[in-house]
Amino acid sequence: MDLMSTLSGSLMETFLPAGWDLAKIDACVDPDPGQIAQRQPWWNDGFELVSCGTLADFDTMLGHEIALTIRDARQAGRSLAMILPVGPMGMYRWAVYFLKEWGVSCDHVHGFNMDEWSDSDGNTLPADNSGAFQNAMSDAFYGPLGDLTVPTNQRHFAVKEVLPTYAERIAEIRDDGGELVILFGIGRVCHIAFWEPQYAGEYDSVEEWKTQTHRIGAMLHPLTIEQNAVTSFKSRTTLVPAYANTIGPGLFLGADKIIGGADGIFSRGMMWQGLSLWMTLRHEPTPWIPSTWMPTQPGRLFHLEELAGPLLAECN
Repeated sequence: MDLMSTLSGSLMETFLPAGWDLAKIDACVDPDPGQIAQRQPWWNDGFELVSCGTLADFDTMLGHEIALTIRDARQAGRSLAMILPVGPMGMYRWAVYFLKEWGVSCDHVHGFNMDEWSDSDGNTLPADNSGAFQNAMSDAFYGPLGDLTVPTNQRHFAVKEVLPTYAERIAEIRDDGGELVILFGIGRVCHIAFWEPQYAGEYDSVEEWKTQTHRIGAMLHPLTIEQNAVTSFKSRTTLVPAYANTIGPGLFLGADKIIGGADGIFSRGMMWQGLSLWMTLRHEPTPWIPSTWMPTQPGRLFHLEELAGPLLAECN
């Protein structure tokens, strides 16, 4: 007895994304956690999975990767467009540490926050609001860098007046010899940024879906809202907006390099991101599971070893 055998007539029947094949999704999970790094035919030759034993290791290793990417671009004399998430966050402290230790200025970096909470019209929280992603990025990354920081006019946030300009701004940087690097986490329903799986049903083809650069006032999936209630709002679902401004596959695909992180564990063996990680790695790419496209690009995805499982029932 499981979800698939009891789904019919239940409240879950129309709750999950319409394009999800639950049996196929369940088959993504290998009972042997050691098999999670087994390469799949659609993985990019330059894609690498990096397992981290502890959360401290994860934050440090991911922060080092970010700092190294920024340093390498500076040493090569290249501008760097970086699409940045607010979640995970612990790596920014270590990125700042390494950049300051090495004395690397970030004046060649152009930061583009990938999303922001909004209402249905795309209006966002004030930049200094404690829940605003603009505020979080300033506190975690831009501010602590001090004199080495990204220039203010090269920091871009996903407000409705600026988000539609991202594609053009990034294209100009790349046309001038710069690179595009995308930092990302993986959502409970496998979104990238806040690009949700249900949006797939709005497009006639995969190619049309791939061209979408952004969405203003995007309607969030209920599991996304609850994920954020648990991870960011101390379980207080009522504080989580139902909409967000977000980049789309037209921006999170085609990167020169990706840097991903999955750290979604709690205490006592509980986690929220294990199945999402396995789906990302083992399900062939589909617009109904946006994160499945990330391994088709070169770069590294860091994950906590515990997320590999085994994903089995356990009473806590």
